[in-house]
Amino acid sequence: MKTVLVAGAAGYLGRYVAVEFRNRGYRVRAFVRDAQKLKYPGNGLSPAIDDVVHELFVGDATRPEALHGLCDGVDIVFSSMGLTHPDRRLTCEDVDHLGNRNILDLALRAKARKFVYVSVFRPGEMTGSDVVRAHEGFVDDLQASGIDFAVIRPNAYFSDMAQFLKLARAGHMFWLGDGSGRINPIHGEDLAMVCVNAAEGAAREIEVGGPEMFTYRSLFELAFETVGKEPRITFIPLWIGETALAILRIFSPKLAGSAAFFVQVNKMDNDAPPYGSHRLKDYFRQFADANSGNPKP
Repeated sequence: MKTVLVAGAAGYLGRYVAVEFRNRGYRVRAFVRDAQKLKYPGNGLSPAIDDVVHELFVGDATRPEALHGLCDGVDIVFSSMGLTHPDRRLTCEDVDHLGNRNILDLALRAKARKFVYVSVFRPGEMTGSDVVRAHEGFVDDLQASGIDFAVIRPNAYFSDMAQFLKLARAGHMFWLGDGSGRINPIHGEDLAMVCVNAAEGAAREIEVGGPEMFTYRSLFELAFETVGKEPRITFIPLWIGETALAILRIFSPKLAGSAAFFVQVNKMDNDAPPYGSHRLKDYFRQFADANSGNPKP
């Protein structure tokens, strides 16, 4: 039986990837910072996976001295590990780039066969973002390492879209741009199939989105419809966001590095090659019901 290390197994995508590898007959070693999280459903309705993984490795990827044996006996390394929330102690560079590089170093020493990494969509259009620079810094390391690899580039997860339900429930939504940009987010279960297919295939770079294309305006309207409210959306001209970003670069470069991702992603179309079968309307309804205090069957 082949062994796969799933780094970021407690995250939205990592949970689905662990399940998909298990379903295909792999021995799953989960790498997490907090083992307790695997016992409970994750964000965005992702499944609990404590009974899915065969082995558990608890550690911090930014501390290489605590990672001894992480990749021993591993055939494939999969990582969707990254900093998802602001942290006073760590940066995207610390986690997304250097943390993953620590894992890569161990994978090379252990002679793992392949490394599958989840990076960002169309990074060349978002070069001003610290998040993108950190991800792509690791992609550069991966490409130079000599290991067989695949880089997955999803445009957005369904779990990312849940924020719009929360804003719609509050009754008013603000958005940078005119709402005409396009996006086709993908469900974690569908994306997990893409990731495991990549682990078993030959493709090196895979851009992917879900089966339905939305404008941001139509996506927001679906969120309001789901929570039973009339759409109230204020679109803010992009030049205002760009001006605010320029000011931030002067007074708070660190904050500007994070804000740049939001500004730049709204300047581009996020239309990716479609894949999967999950529908966002169904996901919105399930998420709204699960978070309403009165779930429907």
